[in-house]
Amino acid sequence: MFIWCASNARRAVMTLHIARSLRHRNFRLYFLGQLLSLHGTWMQSVAQAWLVYRLTDSSFMLGLVSFLNLAPVLLLGLFAGAVADRYSRYRLFWTTQTLAMLQAFTLGALTLGGHVQVTHILILATSLGVIHAFEIPARHALVAGLVERAELSNAIALNSSLFNLARFLGPALAGALVAVLGEGPVFVINGVSFLTVLLALAAMRPRPAMHARPSDTGGALAGLRFAWRQVPLRYALGLVALVSFVGTPYLVLMPVFAREVFGGGAQQLGLLIGAAGLGALLAALRLAQRKQNEGLERVIVFSGVFSGVDLLLFSQAGSFTFALATLPLIGFAITSLVAATNTFLQLQAEDNLRGRLMSLFSMVFLGAAPLGNLLAGFAAQHIGAPRTVLASALLCLAGAAGLGYGLCRSVSAKP
Repeated sequence: MFIWCASNARRAVMTLHIARSLRHRNFRLYFLGQLLSLHGTWMQSVAQAWLVYRLTDSSFMLGLVSFLNLAPVLLLGLFAGAVADRYSRYRLFWTTQTLAMLQAFTLGALTLGGHVQVTHILILATSLGVIHAFEIPARHALVAGLVERAELSNAIALNSSLFNLARFLGPALAGALVAVLGEGPVFVINGVSFLTVLLALAAMRPRPAMHARPSDTGGALAGLRFAWRQVPLRYALGLVALVSFVGTPYLVLMPVFAREVFGGGAQQLGLLIGAAGLGALLAALRLAQRKQNEGLERVIVFSGVFSGVDLLLFSQAGSFTFALATLPLIGFAITSLVAATNTFLQLQAEDNLRGRLMSLFSMVFLGAAPLGNLLAGFAAQHIGAPRTVLASALLCLAGAAGLGYGLCRSVSAKP
């Protein structure tokens, strides 16, 4: 009995430790609002990919839509980060969520009305990319203002766990709904889900840290200069850029794997993406358990190397079951890399540079992805999806080993 009580007490303490940043009211509201909204976002992503592939039968078009969805983050990132440091992060996040809601309703109306064409999807994907360019630095900087510094790493990990819980459940829900109802209702559901975020923001109690403290020094390039002077940050961002460019594009090829490699449909697509999301969720929860911030560079390096190893395994998947077994490993490795780097950067950031530094992070993570997606879509059209992922895995392994060595060496040399 004593052992049973001790075991349950230990689990309770661990649970409290994992959720310690939720003691802040504003962060709880943010957490609950995002809980539903992010599921809608992932559902729309899967439904849109299936709609594009159904209309075009082209892996290149999948890469092009993904490119247009993320390219604005790369092109506008530095400017958007400066905006997040100059204006209220709270109001900027509110505005971007409202615009994203309108984008989802527009796509839903076009699809339900039977008028949707690939041109519409390309335009709406680009508009959503512009919204994301401003939303991402505002959101990351806002989260840092909802908690105290002692809970910052935990809040970042819980925020990542939200994203990856939705990445696990959202695609499976989308696959089932698309198979029964079609893509249009999924887009409408995503639009409705944004209301939970807007209601949560309306219920928050204002804090000075939720708003920017403007600084005229450095302009839009200040975050870039700060990261370049900090050698460990330079290597960490380089590793994220590498994995984003050659590692993450495997996701854009999932419709090809679902239909052409494994002979399935929308439900199989949802399961494949959801399997990667499961591993990503476990990685975020694992990082939330960390009690100290030391050693993050080792997490970043090992995660980068294992991303390459896991992609190599997936490229050799000869069956749907083996693919489902390997995808959680990829999700775990890439999410560990991204979330650990996010924390690594936030702990180094000065508050008046936080928006610009996080926009730089989003540029190398999300901004490098569209270039990789476009290249992966082109390559898969000519050599097939499995060989494309194999080439990505080998590049990821080689680059992660070199950049990881530089990161560990620079951290150990830092006084």
